[in-house]
Amino acid sequence: MGEIDELTQLVLHERQGRDRGWWQQMRDCFHPGATVRLSWFQGTAEAFVAESQAMGERGDQATHRLGPPVVHARGDRAIVELPMTVDLRIELDGVEADLASTGRLLYRAESRDGRWRIAAIDAIYQRDSLVPSVPGTQLSIATEELAGLRPSYRLLSYCFTRRGYTVDANLYGDDRPDEVAELYDSAFSWLT
Repeated sequence: MGEIDELTQLVLHERQGRDRGWWQQMRDCFHPGATVRLSWFQGTAEAFVAESQAMGERGDQATHRLGPPVVHARGDRAIVELPMTVDLRIELDGVEADLASTGRLLYRAESRDGRWRIAAIDAIYQRDSLVPSVPGTQLSIATEELAGLRPSYRLLSYCFTRRGYTVDANLYGDDRPDEVAELYDSAFSWLT
């Protein structure tokens, strides 16, 4: 298997482990000391796996629709961008609803001792939507409840906050293109 295939499989195995609750598979994708920064979690990969497991045990089981990864490899480092949509079925005020949050995951991977693993993940949010899962059902959210939430992940923030998670208001999102450009610059500087 070439390094492009190996890196593609690495990020897909990490997401598969997350979605299927295969925690050891997910854990094996990370280097010790790896970091993760996304909507509901910022910290070490080890803690991310543990918190993902706890999230699943609470019934908050998200799944990810993934696009083809784009891999940039140079020596023992690589940047992998993975387009994704997070899908989560939730209940809001007695109404079953489907939340979809679209963005991309930016992975930094390193080959150490001949094995590629993830060194860091950053999420970049684009947009989200929320619809009742049963046609004809009414879902109402007061506009003022969304005031001040970032447009790139407004509904994700609203829903996760209602479920007891803390969502960082300063994540990477396409509504702040200068910050996203700085993230890419930093990633590609790290690569070289």
